Amino acid sequence: MRILIVGGGVLGTMHAWQAVERGHEVVHLEREPEARGASVRNFGLVWVGGRASGPELATALRARKLWADLGARVPGLGFRANGSLTVLRTEAERAVAREVVARAEAAERGFKLLDATETRELNPALRGDCLGALWCDRDGAVEPRTAQPALRAALAGAGRYTWLPGREVRDLTEHGVRDDRGERHDGDLVLLCTGAWLGGLVREAAGEVPVRRVRLQMAQTEPLGETLTTSVADADSFRYYPAYRGSALDSLNGTQPQPEVAREHAMQLLMVQRLDGGLTIGDTHACEEPFPFDVTEEPYEHLRAVASGLLGRPLPRIVRRWAGVYAQATDPARIVHRARIAENAFLITGPGGRGMTCSPAIAEDTAKEVGL
Repeated sequence: MRILIVGGGVLGTMHAWQAVERGHEVVHLEREPEARGASVRNFGLVWVGGRASGPELATALRARKLWADLGARVPGLGFRANGSLTVLRTEAERAVAREVVARAEAAERGFKLLDATETRELNPALRGDCLGALWCDRDGAVEPRTAQPALRAALAGAGRYTWLPGREVRDLTEHGVRDDRGERHDGDLVLLCTGAWLGGLVREAAGEVPVRRVRLQMAQTEPLGETLTTSVADADSFRYYPAYRGSALDSLNGTQPQPEVAREHAMQLLMVQRLDGGLTIGDTHACEEPFPFDVTEEPYEHLRAVASGLLGRPLPRIVRRWAGVYAQATDPARIVHRARIAENAFLITGPGGRGMTCSPAIAEDTAKEVGL
């Protein structure tokens, strides 16, 4: 088959990978010269531990294996199985971790409760005060700025892959698509992986889809000067991931409210070291549109203070700041919004914060559903 894929982010590129691996020819169109959306404006986290029980966790675990397999084949992804530490600084936070490691799924999630000494032995860069950490050995990381180009370079070697950037698809046709240069691209199947771009062709073809947009702020620092051996989170992450829900989290929310800035911006600290030594830190969450065009400084001040507290040293100078917008299915039980929008076309969008983690498995599921 000849498959047309619209959208050059990680979800579109993973769909291209699945199609080529199954022996099909792929034409891959992207409206920008290079992907510029949420696929490059994220942590590069393969974040398994916090996922909801059931299909979401199963999808994340399957995706984690696929990422490892891809990383072995495509070194440019920068995949590493570095795990994550959620640092605990109060008894209420430790109670949440103790509750989740006692659950039946703890081993499947790779959870282990560490004391302060074990935490620093695993990640010596964490010199701040802590009571311990929740360790998740299933988590990993990739390089978001290079992942898509690296995958495309590997796909090009198959001889059945064509990359066409700078082409905004305007129309679905009976046999494919038409782009904004007036050129037609024919194929047997169209897969629209357009991320947070929900207007234009998507609205015309699919109407209003059950997907919302979420905006976040992030930053990157100068090199740390030492190795951060794991990804790192603060315990505010417990408030945002479904795996941690329970009576201990209810108690945490009641007795240890977030600081005003963190609460106002729905914040957690996530911190991942890039291969160049710099740290990606974030993030905030905002769902009410229209989103502002600028970034605000108070969240960065909060992130700097929390990160410095965990490291026990000043955070390196921030050299990049940005905002990103991702698409999230409004039904929290849905891992992604996948729907047939024409006889020859499917729309796949809305993985939300699961996008980088789950994209290999989402693409695999699409391939099975549409019969590739």
